[in-house]
Amino acid sequence: MKAEIIAVGTEMLMGQIVNTNARDISLKLAELGIDVYFQTVVGDNADRIQSAIEIGRTRADLLLFTGGLGPTQDDITKDVLAQYLGRELEIHQPSMATIEHLFSSRGLEMVQSNVRQAHSIVGATPLHNAAGLAVGNALIEDHTMYVLLPGPPKEMRTMLNGPVVDWLRTVLTDEKPLYSRLLKFAGIGESNLEAKLLPLIEIQDDPTIAPYAKEGEVSIRVSTKANSLDEANRKIDETVAEIDKLVGEYLYAQEDIPMEVEIVHLLQSKKLTIASAESCTGGLFSLLMTKVPTSSDCFDGGIVTYTNDMKQKLLGIPMEHLEGESAPGAVSTSTAQLMAERVRELLDSDYGVSTTGVAGPGTTEGKPVGMVFIGIAARGKETKVFQLSLSGDRSSIQLRTVKNLQYRLWQAIKEHS
Repeated sequence: MKAEIIAVGTEMLMGQIVNTNARDISLKLAELGIDVYFQTVVGDNADRIQSAIEIGRTRADLLLFTGGLGPTQDDITKDVLAQYLGRELEIHQPSMATIEHLFSSRGLEMVQSNVRQAHSIVGATPLHNAAGLAVGNALIEDHTMYVLLPGPPKEMRTMLNGPVVDWLRTVLTDEKPLYSRLLKFAGIGESNLEAKLLPLIEIQDDPTIAPYAKEGEVSIRVSTKANSLDEANRKIDETVAEIDKLVGEYLYAQEDIPMEVEIVHLLQSKKLTIASAESCTGGLFSLLMTKVPTSSDCFDGGIVTYTNDMKQKLLGIPMEHLEGESAPGAVSTSTAQLMAERVRELLDSDYGVSTTGVAGPGTTEGKPVGMVFIGIAARGKETKVFQLSLSGDRSSIQLRTVKNLQYRLWQAIKEHS
């Protein structure tokens, strides 16, 4: 079964609100085994809504509408669909009674336009709105299913998860639920990851592999339709095993968690602690670590040594090392090394990490924007420093610096013995 979501509301086209309903509906329909192939946004205009219906009927079995069920004159979704199907509108008396009771209990006068919220298409199944006033509708006409939901997200979700799911389960036949698993990667870009997985992607059938990327990290969703969770896990496990053979060194989780959560779990499992000294990232590494509950078990603390004076006063790095014609400078391999080692010693942690570099917009010490050094010092081991050449604006460089540091740190902790 193929579905199309039609969101009605000029405010979405104008960018005044974001259509979050589409995501919630797509996830719920996937659980029911219904594939969403199209999402349409249309304004509060009868001709354009009718056009969306006509197009939708040619490519979907289920048209699911959100919005346009309210009391005002531009709430016309029911009106347009009823006219298109050649049906009348009638008052759904239980909904009308609810509306009248609400106004009378609050001592308010009900205007005539509020009656519109109780309108229902003749022959449709009314869908109770437990979080609002506008009644929804569900019906089948000429082998096409129509479901009308309110636009406010709270009302929409309540109706979707209750009466809509109940109605769909009465009309569905052999649809299998969709199961998926999210694989999280670090230390590799989307294009490189896809290139390494191309042998699998080119022959994929079931399960399917779909990459997703956002700033500093990449994910892959492995999905399959199955009769049960056990069956789905068996199919997904086989595909994940093949993915692991190709790119296992970058795979840090098989669930939707950020890298800092995995790092905290690793440190806790090995009873290790960590401290940080940051310059160009301004405490971003520390912020992400402390967002993780129970991170106090392993994160001893962080120091932002943004100026050379602070690098000297707080970490004891000699000024002659930081400044002068022949000095390595603050943005250098040796400074990243010293920062990581000194903060580890200062807080008596098992690991010390550091960031120093040029986040922009201008150069520093004659070094280009995007030149960054990250350091990782481990108790009793040789300190490692990595030079990065990053692109983007200031905030992007800061985030990418921390993401690169997290990846290198994750590798180090995994190998820690």
